[in-house]
Amino acid sequence: MKKLTFLPGNMAETWTSMGSTIASFMFMWAIIRQYCPYELRRFFERSIHRFMGYFNPNIRISFHEFRGDRLKRSKAYSTVEAYLSANSSTSAKRLKAEMGSDSSKLVLSMDEYERTTDEFHGVKVRWLSSKVVSQTARLTINNFPQPETRLYKLTFHNKYRKIITESYLEHVLIKGKEIRVKNRQRKLYTNTAHRCLSSHKQTMWSHIVFEHPATFETMAMDRVKKQEIVDDLLTFSKSKDFYKKIGKVWKRGYLLYGPPGTGKSTMIAAMANLLNYDVYDLELTAVRDNIELRKLLIETTSKSIIVIEDIDCSLDLTGQRKKKANKSSEDENIDEKVNRESAKKETREEAGSSKVTLSGLLNFIDGLWSSCAGQRLIVFTTNYVEKLDPALIRRGRMDRHIELSYCSFEGFKLLAKNYLDLDMHPMFDAIKKLIGETEITPADVADNLMPKSSLDDADKCLSNLIQILEEAKEKAAKKKDEEGKVNDPAI
Repeated sequence: MKKLTFLPGNMAETWTSMGSTIASFMFMWAIIRQYCPYELRRFFERSIHRFMGYFNPNIRISFHEFRGDRLKRSKAYSTVEAYLSANSSTSAKRLKAEMGSDSSKLVLSMDEYERTTDEFHGVKVRWLSSKVVSQTARLTINNFPQPETRLYKLTFHNKYRKIITESYLEHVLIKGKEIRVKNRQRKLYTNTAHRCLSSHKQTMWSHIVFEHPATFETMAMDRVKKQEIVDDLLTFSKSKDFYKKIGKVWKRGYLLYGPPGTGKSTMIAAMANLLNYDVYDLELTAVRDNIELRKLLIETTSKSIIVIEDIDCSLDLTGQRKKKANKSSEDENIDEKVNRESAKKETREEAGSSKVTLSGLLNFIDGLWSSCAGQRLIVFTTNYVEKLDPALIRRGRMDRHIELSYCSFEGFKLLAKNYLDLDMHPMFDAIKKLIGETEITPADVADNLMPKSSLDDADKCLSNLIQILEEAKEKAAKKKDEEGKVNDPAI
């Protein structure tokens, strides 16, 4: 039987001395971190890393989330993240979960400070998910602290440098892009008011999953016109080399105009579904100034549609200049006290209002910064196209003008098929005659064709539509008679 032995006295003294030394070192390091200038500490850290590099056989490659001054998320980082989401879910112990493209399954990826290994042609490499938190007191242009940045670190032995840099990284990019396409979940974005942002690291866009079901097949409009739009969109999506050849930014502008209820918003959703694009719904009244508008543009991605709905109501882009000019001439005729009070009131009003100008919006559409991402559509909608500044909708900015008008009989037949599953019905002849004599929007037709209860059959829905059409016809005739009386000088 073995006897229990105890540490000799000198060994115990050694451990006691070592503990005291470590404690002293930790105390001195805390003092240095507190009082030693950050720049000097960084110099010593870099020198130590450089010195240790002579003895370390490993090579490390970092993939940072943002490049430059945090203007845009790195595509390399996103691709590596997608690649590791498929390769780390079986080996990593700490994972984070997000919804997949079909919202029915979870996509797992590495959590922060988690490690995993990968193997390529018999070569083992290590991946680390990390982040860097700035220790300086530097401020950004918006007076927010410089945010933390996330990154992935790839570590491998020096003798495998060639196979990693020439083959493995290419393999990661190819597989990562395939996984991104597979897991991609299209999104509907809206811009966040600047006063709602709590820090510089927050994006200026917030989003939800885009799940609008609209397609061109379900839109009630002329079949030939619809096919022209579809062909135009598909041609654009495949024209990267052509736009590069002619020296133009790979983008296209669409102006959708027509009365309310004619399907402008539905067409935008159909465009997004046809091309598999994200949608950025830009609310101009929430944009503080032209600089913020430019930042919003920078944060958009390729394969997206930037939408400004009811642009004629968003901002008085042409009236701002006239208002300021009139103010300057009137202020010369009032006394100093009233002028000061007026200036204070104006300052309070402008603090919460947008200062986006027509010039800023024009630069947003086709200025130098519009080239920050390709394969992008810019769509304006309006009910009153005549109110828009000609410079805003000229060809080259809004390349295609699409008028969405009142419902035709062909559009009605499509809606009848969608809502009531009818190809023909005895009431169709009466409806055809009435639709040709009056103006009714596709939205009104659809509302009357939709069954409101389980008792509503096709006959009742069509009867309701006929009644609405007859009332609209009588109303239009009465209005025409009243206008004739007003214009007749004999009355």
